[in-house]
Amino acid sequence: MPLRTVSGSIAAVAAIAVVLAGCSSSGTQLISQRTQGYEISEAAMAQIRPGQSQELVTIVLGSPQSTNTFGDQSAYYYVETKVQQTAFGMTSIKSRTVLAIYFDKNKKVIDKAVYTAADGKTVTVESRRTPSFGEDRTFIQQILQSFGG
Repeated sequence: MPLRTVSGSIAAVAAIAVVLAGCSSSGTQLISQRTQGYEISEAAMAQIRPGQSQELVTIVLGSPQSTNTFGDQSAYYYVETKVQQTAFGMTSIKSRTVLAIYFDKNKKVIDKAVYTAADGKTVTVESRRTPSFGEDRTFIQQILQSFGG
């Protein structure tokens, strides 16, 4: 057998072995892990205490990703999402954490809380449609009816 054919076959087998090594039976290979949104650090959370002003919270933590006002109270929400990306470009959410800072009517911190997926509640989206008044007709049916058909 010529040397060129043997070396070509070895190169082909080596290339296939490399490709198959990437497809392990345990799943896909992890390329990167990253944090989206705010990165919640213990040091920053330790600086937030009851009685501090809303402005100081903004200086320490930055602008919140979401706010809420209910009655005399308000809240700032900082969301941290940890994402993993596989070799094939697929991303999956591994964890999501929400830091909530609650303020009183004087814009002073009254409490803080950290929520994870375990604290959440699954909400079922209703797929039924609300019936409308009258019949459901297509555009063509409406046009034909306007001509008396």
